[in-house]
Amino acid sequence: MDLRLVAPKMRILRPQVIPYVRKRVAEMCAMASEKLPEGIFLGLVEGWRPLSRQQRIYDFIWASALEAFPERNHASLRRTVCRWVAPTDQKAPPGHCTGAAVDVWLVDVNNEPIDVSAPYDRWTAAPTYTLGLSPDAGLNRQLLVETMLAAGFSNCRDEWWHYSYGDAGWAVRTGLPTCFYGLIHLDETLYAGLEEEHAEGMKERTNPFLAGR
Repeated sequence: MDLRLVAPKMRILRPQVIPYVRKRVAEMCAMASEKLPEGIFLGLVEGWRPLSRQQRIYDFIWASALEAFPERNHASLRRTVCRWVAPTDQKAPPGHCTGAAVDVWLVDVNNEPIDVSAPYDRWTAAPTYTLGLSPDAGLNRQLLVETMLAAGFSNCRDEWWHYSYGDAGWAVRTGLPTCFYGLIHLDETLYAGLEEEHAEGMKERTNPFLAGR
């Protein structure tokens, strides 16, 4: 389903976002958007991903980890990389590739991000329950997490922005033996231009593991 139609209050924050998710996930996003205080909006930074995009992100994080930690062996690097992005070579497909996962921020009326990480940067403060956040950042993060959980999502504790429903990650986090959403493919004509934009944008990204060094 197109999130722009089902959850019109949501903001699309990046031009290369493919705004499609499972119907139930779209409805839950709409529910979460309605629960936020006036002047605060749910901003989508990632919805459904084709496997090509998932692999592109994985390759980027792998190259970044290899540059930042050249002394680590393959197994250690893979553990580091898989903390941040799911590989495409496992039986359970990545959540974003099932249409069951969304990455979301809180934004104001001008689409400016509402701080949920101070005094840290977003990467350093990625774990949902990071200690030492400023009072305002802590309250803002609590608002996001509680709103999404109340709508029925589960949260990946390593990433405050990642929420899903019905995928393998959701099943693990909720203690269920199975999930009900698997890999899904969309007509490439729906997103070919967005994939080109994403590929170009990835060329400009800096190594997240070297931030602040």
